[in-house]
Amino acid sequence: MGSTGLCFYGHCIVMFLLQMVTASSEPFIVNGLEGPVLASLGGNLELSCQLSPPQQAQHMEIRWFRNLYTEPVHLYRDGKDMFGEIISKYVERTELLKDGIGEGKVTLRIFNVTVDDDGSYHCVFKDGDFYEEHITEVKITAINLQVQIHVHPPNTKGVIVECHSGGWFPRPLMQWRDRRGEVIPAASKSHSQGRDKLFNMKMSLLISESFFQKVICCLQNPLTGQEERTSVILSDAFFSWNRIWIMILCIILFMMVVSIFVFSCLLHHEHKVCRCKWDAPWIKGLLIMISSVVTVVLVMVYLRKKQRVPVSDVHFELDTLWVEDISVILCSLMVPATMLVSYTYFRLKDWCQHNHAQRVFTSN
Repeated sequence: MGSTGLCFYGHCIVMFLLQMVTASSEPFIVNGLEGPVLASLGGNLELSCQLSPPQQAQHMEIRWFRNLYTEPVHLYRDGKDMFGEIISKYVERTELLKDGIGEGKVTLRIFNVTVDDDGSYHCVFKDGDFYEEHITEVKITAINLQVQIHVHPPNTKGVIVECHSGGWFPRPLMQWRDRRGEVIPAASKSHSQGRDKLFNMKMSLLISESFFQKVICCLQNPLTGQEERTSVILSDAFFSWNRIWIMILCIILFMMVVSIFVFSCLLHHEHKVCRCKWDAPWIKGLLIMISSVVTVVLVMVYLRKKQRVPVSDVHFELDTLWVEDISVILCSLMVPATMLVSYTYFRLKDWCQHNHAQRVFTSN
């Protein structure tokens, strides 16, 4: 009877061990987080994966890696963490939470998240020759609460407003908006990346009239939808330089008109030519004056409308100042130049008429 009981208990133990072996080799799949996992720059990231059906995983190899299987982010084998096989940039930055390993659930925690941590992570459970994996996509996000607007000195083409902000990831959406929230087309947009791979954004706007008294610079993270904005209010004083510049040119042109007209009237009085004749000095002076004014106006309009340098170029303001100076100098030079041309024309005409009269008198 005693030997029979021992055999029975021995049989039960063998059956239990066989069930354990069978259970441990039961096929499984690996489940994990679905969809992109968002992580803030500088924070901690947790990635979980679990066996299905739930089962003991303490005896299995659990490997987390990025692109290469042989370069693990974290490795668990033979019931312990293999820190010596972790790639260098994740050393002392990872921890495997094994509270649920009895049911086949583990969580990888990554400390001090950087931009380089963005991408895919493979979670592999391996039992003997059988293994399964789950891939989780991680998206790193970073925003900057500081958005700066710089207003350049006004010029004849308007006011240049620039918006700067750095420390964004991924590249944010950047827009100008008016006080009603409507989008204003930007004159230029540019971005750069530093060694930390964060995006530095720059956007400029050329405002040629005071219609947009308030402009808002908006930046939005495309993943989280979080938005940062700042605004600036432009008074009418910023747009007064355009009127002042036009007034200066009008005064110069008026001086040119008066000078030519007075000079032509003096010649007309000197020659005592009848007003109705088309070759009267004042009529010719008027034609010279009109042609000079039209020429100056056309040249100034051409210089102002021609886009030689884009707004985003650092030499845009220098080019605008050059146009302003050239316009004033051109108008100023046109006054003596036109008077000199008029004087030379009338004097040559008098000389020719005088010589012609002498030849006629001599021949008679």
